[in-house]
Amino acid sequence: MKSKKKRIVFAVLNAALLVLALVCFLLVHWLSGLLQSQQEAERWRGESETRYVQVSCFIPEADRLNSAAINEFRSTLMKKLKEASFDIQGEEILFSDAWSTTGKVYLSSDNGHTNAAVIAVGGNFFDFHPIRLITGTYLRQEDLMHDRVLIDEEAAWLLYGGNELQGLPVEINGVPFQIAGVIEREQDFASKKAYTAGLGIYMSYDAYHALVEDSGVSCYELAVAEPVKGFGLNLVKESFPVGQGEVLQNTGRFRFTTLFKLLGKFGTRSMQTLGVIYPYWENAARCVEDWGALLQLLGLLFLILPVVTAVVLLTRLLRRGKERFAEDLFPKWRDRIEEAVRVRQRRHWERTHKGMK
Repeated sequence: MKSKKKRIVFAVLNAALLVLALVCFLLVHWLSGLLQSQQEAERWRGESETRYVQVSCFIPEADRLNSAAINEFRSTLMKKLKEASFDIQGEEILFSDAWSTTGKVYLSSDNGHTNAAVIAVGGNFFDFHPIRLITGTYLRQEDLMHDRVLIDEEAAWLLYGGNELQGLPVEINGVPFQIAGVIEREQDFASKKAYTAGLGIYMSYDAYHALVEDSGVSCYELAVAEPVKGFGLNLVKESFPVGQGEVLQNTGRFRFTTLFKLLGKFGTRSMQTLGVIYPYWENAARCVEDWGALLQLLGLLFLILPVVTAVVLLTRLLRRGKERFAEDLFPKWRDRIEEAVRVRQRRHWERTHKGMK
């Protein structure tokens, strides 16, 4: 009885560990799709058969770029894509990019005023970061005028006491602008933890650069067609003027093998020696990576006992199968062979004696 109870407890333990492992891997899968800022390659690809990847560049304070450097890289990018000679119709679908920088500004209206964090953006920034609009419209690079801004809910209530603010005036560092709309900050746990700047706004990079002349691009993001594996990342590393900054591939960063490699960087991953200040969405992605790597490790640990148990049981079954084969089947084959030999000998003896007669 005790032996039977032990087997039942052992089976329940293995089942529980399997469930825990499954939960961990499901959570990792959920985390991999949590951040919209990491999925522009898939969105830009759409139904195309061509593979796309998303790459990000983070530039140190001392090496921040101007618009001319971005335009020069885009020209180089188009040349490299044409040299790759893969079958894509229309240059406009080969890549999408965005750039940004951060800073502080002074907001004021007839109803209130405050200091605010600003994210100055260019290119297709809101394709990479589809932040939810409460009211109004996004900013676009093709806008003729760069005098519109997006503000978050906190700033909207402080300045005007509501969210229906499209078209209303606001001054930034004493310069008049127009409110394009009100946005809601990302609600996922990682972005909430990563965004610590308080109330803030989004405005055109060109408009911000006119206000703060010594500003420069600190983050560049690219979604690009990839005819061969590694094309996008290597192209950016070779051609983008990142200086002492960092280049990473967003696409695939939450895969099993990629997360597993993070475990080898435990203890040093948070050490930043390049002078790079990550934007909040990259800090959010790193938070998700850390949780993903931890959950994946736990899932693997939970699988150890069930896997060992399965191997032991399989070995025993195979061993018993061999023994049964030897005990049951082999004797039957031996008897059949011996009987066949006796039959042949008898027939040979009969033919021999008939010949003698």
